[in-house]
Amino acid sequence: MIKSKLKNRNLSQEDAFNLSELFKLMKPRVMSLVIFTCAVGLLMAPNIIPTKDAIIGIILVSIGAGAAGALNMWYESDLDALMTRTCLRPIPTGKVNRNQALVFGISLSIFSVIALDYYSNRISASLLLFTILFYVFVYTIWLKRKTPQNIVIGGASGALPPVIGWTIATNSLTLEPITFFLIIFFWTPSHFWALSLYKADDYQKAKIPMLPITNGIEETKKNIFVYSLIMLPVVILPYYIGFAGETFLIVSLLLTFYYNYVCYDLLKFKKNKFEIKKAKKVFSYSILYLFLLFVLFLVDQIIKSVSYTHLRAHETPEPLGSPVVG
Repeated sequence: MIKSKLKNRNLSQEDAFNLSELFKLMKPRVMSLVIFTCAVGLLMAPNIIPTKDAIIGIILVSIGAGAAGALNMWYESDLDALMTRTCLRPIPTGKVNRNQALVFGISLSIFSVIALDYYSNRISASLLLFTILFYVFVYTIWLKRKTPQNIVIGGASGALPPVIGWTIATNSLTLEPITFFLIIFFWTPSHFWALSLYKADDYQKAKIPMLPITNGIEETKKNIFVYSLIMLPVVILPYYIGFAGETFLIVSLLLTFYYNYVCYDLLKFKKNKFEIKKAKKVFSYSILYLFLLFVLFLVDQIIKSVSYTHLRAHETPEPLGSPVVG
């Protein structure tokens, strides 16, 4: 009886271990970003939906993103084993095998899309399906090993969660959420190319054609700076179309100017060379920069709501009719 209890305990501990390793396949850090940006997209929408529906929708989108991450690790397990940044992932360490990762990723993909279609709407489910398929087939399988533009084109999948958040609330796709997409899409290259500068040896070893490998350090630094400049018109767009107010415009421009500065600081270093500290600074600030831009959307929305409420409270009521003269 004691042996049976010990055996059951060992099995339960092993199951818990396997679950934690399977969860790691879903790239929890990426999932946290997906949850945040999807939530912002949902909260910025003009429609208000029940809290339960909003939470379920966001969770399902994050599960779909996690499923894509698991399929990415399944396909790239050979590359992950060669890189110091990824060699401790579950498949290279033998804690999860490739077949388990494949079944896990496909199962979660199917579940998340069908459930989102049921609990939310067809537009959101279709966008989630497109996100998963694009990330797995276009970015992971097709582009990543073939072109230094892998990050540029592949970034489309990472830019869709806030758009899906919007469609969960509205069941429609309009111009406003496209600004979310453009911000993440044009932010992605400079962010990952900064990482690829100081992780170039890893990418070289794995034969992944990142920009520093194919075009050299100087070209990479120039592209990082150019994409940081592209962010200027991108952050102006929400204000231009009337989606965001002056608070968003002013603060986002200040944040972008500083991003331009740190990218230029990286560029002006010696030709065909870079300083690791400056590349890491670009990478680190880019994460903070994106986070603050999406926080700004919410802050701007709150300010506009408070201003509107204050204005309505001080409006002089219209007279009901002309006074009777007699």
